[in-house]
Amino acid sequence: PVMPDLLMSPSDQGDGDLEMEYPADRGNWTGKLDFLLSCIGYCVGLGNVWRFPYRAYTNGGGAFLVPYFIMLAICGIPIFFMELSLGQFSSLGPLAVWKISPLFKGVGMATILIVSLVAIYYNMIIAYVLFYLFASLTSNLPWQHCGNWWNTNLCLDHHVIQAGNAAIPFNITNTVSPSEEYWSRYVLHIQGSSGIGDPGRIRWNLCLCLLLSWIIVYLCILKGVKSSGKVVYFTATFPYFILIMLLIRGVTLEGAWKGIKFYLTPQFDHLLSSKVWIEAALQIFYSLGVGFGGLLTFASYNTFHQNIYRDTFIVTLGNAVTSILAGFAIFSVLGYMSEELGVPVNQVAKAGPGLAFVVYPQAMTMLPLSPFWSFLFFFMLLTLGLDSQFAFMETIVTAVTDEFPYYLRPKKAFLSAIICFAMYLMGLILTTEGGMYWLVLLDDYSAGFGLMVVVITTCLVVTRVYGMKRFCRDIHMMLGFKPGLYFKACWMFLSPATMMALLVYNIVKYQPSEYGSYRFPHWAEVLGILMGLFSCLMIPGGMVLAVLREEGTLWERIQQASRPATDWGPSLEENRTGMYVATLAGSQSPKPLMVHMRKYGGITSYENTAIEVDREMEEEEEESMI
Repeated sequence: PVMPDLLMSPSDQGDGDLEMEYPADRGNWTGKLDFLLSCIGYCVGLGNVWRFPYRAYTNGGGAFLVPYFIMLAICGIPIFFMELSLGQFSSLGPLAVWKISPLFKGVGMATILIVSLVAIYYNMIIAYVLFYLFASLTSNLPWQHCGNWWNTNLCLDHHVIQAGNAAIPFNITNTVSPSEEYWSRYVLHIQGSSGIGDPGRIRWNLCLCLLLSWIIVYLCILKGVKSSGKVVYFTATFPYFILIMLLIRGVTLEGAWKGIKFYLTPQFDHLLSSKVWIEAALQIFYSLGVGFGGLLTFASYNTFHQNIYRDTFIVTLGNAVTSILAGFAIFSVLGYMSEELGVPVNQVAKAGPGLAFVVYPQAMTMLPLSPFWSFLFFFMLLTLGLDSQFAFMETIVTAVTDEFPYYLRPKKAFLSAIICFAMYLMGLILTTEGGMYWLVLLDDYSAGFGLMVVVITTCLVVTRVYGMKRFCRDIHMMLGFKPGLYFKACWMFLSPATMMALLVYNIVKYQPSEYGSYRFPHWAEVLGILMGLFSCLMIPGGMVLAVLREEGTLWERIQQASRPATDWGPSLEENRTGMYVATLAGSQSPKPLMVHMRKYGGITSYENTAIEVDREMEEEEEESMI
């Protein structure tokens, strides 16, 4: 079959007018640490600060670390390494990488849909952070006291509570903190909406913050990995400096030990509950960002022999340590807060946006130089969120440009601008008075069971359709050694089984979305479920298209579509050894093998087919082992 010009690489087109090589045109990381810092920035995000500490204390405290690290070993590290290997070996994005088995290209389409939905609402969270960042540039924080136009009669200032501690204790069960009313009644203005079906008016200050966040993201990904790879030197490292500053300040506060004790006291009886193990696996799954295509995209810009085996352990273990460190920083301040208010720690501890935009800002008002500490905290959240957003956008742009390299790759900056602007327009619903309801719906359903289906399918296709033996040999060609028994066992059995357990648990324990006391209507639940199902339906849809493109009986078509494409393999000619030499463009005879041996060395066979080359290589390996 004739390949259309749109999909051809310069090597396919011969030595014509296009002299630039395909991978060089695509771009690579320009510094040694660009890839590693980008991965760290992508994995270490908002979830490390506002989800892990809360999950830990509700699931056994220090005992939660046992299932956490076991799940990290079973499904975190192996799937992380698999994604990096696929991206680096092929130098392709999350759509084009499915040349490995075109029958399953729908998995790539599902990935892009999921990451697009997540990118829309994730940037809205960054917009909230920007709003609070600007609000911190004052001598007195606006959420410090009651008495503002947005406050109600239920508002109770913590300074009043402190004054009353010596006398009659206050009953704070039916009161609201100034920071909570600032968040819900001023920032969100949620009282202007009756529910998800009544979004209300656009909040123009939030609209402008969202626009600013998209402009920042666009400017950082303007030149692809060449620009974002430099920005992460700041956005991936600076949060650690702020986190250490907040930790030092936190542990020196009165009552900090109370929060830390609450956070780490082990309750080993929790380990007998399946819920704790599922929670640990979920934390690993979402914290490392597997399945979103970001890891695969970043690895695709590596050189062919980059040591991703070492990088896998650096990033995954570094991510775990960061989560634990963040727990100390958060709970030391919550302990101080509970001491000041005279209430138990569990009454002030929250997760998610409630921690970032209500509890922690309230704690900041109790400290001397509160605007300074507030600014530092929100600047840390900004840098944590931005590099994750870079990864989401780079994944989408790379996927599209890899599909149509010669039309879109020269216009990558323009394409990025169109995608950013389109997502900004789609995110405007989140800036309305009822926008938080839509954000919760997107957060609950966009990357739920659909993402798990994507990861499970990827695992099964690589190990069973493509073949574990062949995948290990690809890694051997790339890194110089084959994965050990640990990785093989996880890829074949443990990781897919754990993911399946997660999927079944999520379906069986399904709970409708809610925001505070608000319960979502049935039509919103159906919309959310369809959102998740639509990404799953991409997979069988892609199968139908792949089968229709082939010829023969149905079974023959399925077999042909499940085999790797003829141009599957390393993108650079000098990296194509063994069976991949015979798949170089235009190879009709042993000539490509001879040319490869003459130009690059290392091939000692003149056999005509890739199968015979493979057989000889296997025999040589067995003899050397003996």
